[in-house]
Amino acid sequence: MSGLLDAIGPHAGFILASYGAAALVLAGLTLAILRDHAAQKRALDALERRGAGRRSSREGA
Repeated sequence: MSGLLDAIGPHAGFILASYGAAALVLAGLTLAILRDHAAQKRALDALERRGAGRRSSREGA
């Protein structure tokens, strides 16, 4: 591991911390997108159960 740190240079800690922070941000955004997708799908299912249809399923529209 010290060979890797030496290869990166004197700012290895900053570089690795930056990659770690970027990975955490991307993971958080991915989680938020997945949670929002599930919430939107539940909302759409609830609307369809109440009788609201999709415009794309209407014939002649």
